[in-house]
Amino acid sequence: MDRPAQTRHAPAEGRHFRYYDFVMAAFVAILLLSNVIGAGKVATVPLPLIGDWPFGAGILFFPLSYVIGDVLTEVYGYACARRVIWAGTAAVSFMAVMSWIVVALPPAPGWTNQAAYEAVFGQVPRIVLASICAFWAGEFVNAYVMARMKLWTDGRHLWSRTIGSTVVGQGVDSLIFYPLAFWGAPGWTGALVVTVLFTQWALKVGWEVLLTPVTYWIVNSLKRAEGVDVFDTGTDFNPFATKV
Repeated sequence: MDRPAQTRHAPAEGRHFRYYDFVMAAFVAILLLSNVIGAGKVATVPLPLIGDWPFGAGILFFPLSYVIGDVLTEVYGYACARRVIWAGTAAVSFMAVMSWIVVALPPAPGWTNQAAYEAVFGQVPRIVLASICAFWAGEFVNAYVMARMKLWTDGRHLWSRTIGSTVVGQGVDSLIFYPLAFWGAPGWTGALVVTVLFTQWALKVGWEVLLTPVTYWIVNSLKRAEGVDVFDTGTDFNPFATKV
């Protein structure tokens, strides 16, 4: 992969980027919308010799947050990606609190949509906690692996970093979310939790592989537009560090 004319081998500190804010906004928007719109619906797809195969509709869009996470780390570096991950975590946490408060408010007399509102926005606290913890850990692992692999490969073979980081990051996400959310829950056997865990992980990684050409195009376009290619030499990879 060709690098832009200006290459930085250190964190991009103190620099204003033209498109960083837009990438952050896209990341948070996809994260919130995939949780609000996609997470609650189970859809089906017809498969040859198998029939209708159910899947959570959110899986179509949530993996895009990992794609954008890869773009952030590859173009702007781990420190900038760290800020976005914390912004996403804060946004999802606020959404959960807001949903709980709004659903809990007594409906006005004559307003008949409370049941529908509860069905759409009512959230099981255990699942919400599992989702936030899994997202936070998975995204930080994804960013860390992406940044480290960029140093190991000297910026070559972008595909290996995007796929490799997603394999590990989504693996951590799934290993945290499904046991924490469903282990011991009514209707969920241990075998079912493990089956769904690995199925969803495989589907998310497969989605990342299919989107590799799109990731290449976005990364190369942003590097040319921003005139930067950040290598995380000497970066503090502590997720709680405040220095950008």
